[in-house]
Amino acid sequence: MTPTQLALGAGLLSAAGVYGLVLGTLLTDHEWWPPGDRTPAYYCHWTLVGVFDVALVATAALDWGAWSLPGPVAVAGGALALLGTAVFVRGARTMRSAETMGVTGSLYTDGPYAYTRNPQYVGMIVGVTGFALAADSAAVAVLAAAHVGWVLLLPRAEEPHLRAEFGEEYERYAARVPRFVGLRTLSDVEDDQLPH
Repeated sequence: MTPTQLALGAGLLSAAGVYGLVLGTLLTDHEWWPPGDRTPAYYCHWTLVGVFDVALVATAALDWGAWSLPGPVAVAGGALALLGTAVFVRGARTMRSAETMGVTGSLYTDGPYAYTRNPQYVGMIVGVTGFALAADSAAVAVLAAAHVGWVLLLPRAEEPHLRAEFGEEYERYAARVPRFVGLRTLSDVEDDQLPH
């Protein structure tokens, strides 16, 4: 087995673990994600994500340029990776650090959260897709697709928790702001329409 195959395998195994936690939340009555506090599920999730991130970077380093995409595609991927990172950081800076990792805190509805309920996830999706294109690697693209898949599921696992925690306030917010990106996200929102 080559180092690239080992890194890819570690990434896929850790992604499978994250899917297990998220799907366990979606398909059962047990809440594995979001943990709401620093529970064993919290540490399990973030360990799996850490292993995945290391495997993604290792796979990219070992397999960089192996896909032979046209140069402009890789450059566009780099631009998307930077854009996604900026969106993610903007969303994360709005919250306190523990809340960005699933620990229960406040309901944020201002800043980037006035346009999407999940700016960090939007940033992750754009960023990891761009990274896969910039890396020009089919193996990285496989890991990026696994990452995008679980990020698309995370809000569905979180929303029952948010509804229970914030009740009607969350319901009103969810009715106004799209889960990811919608027409309101892409259009100007007048100040009096912003949720506070």
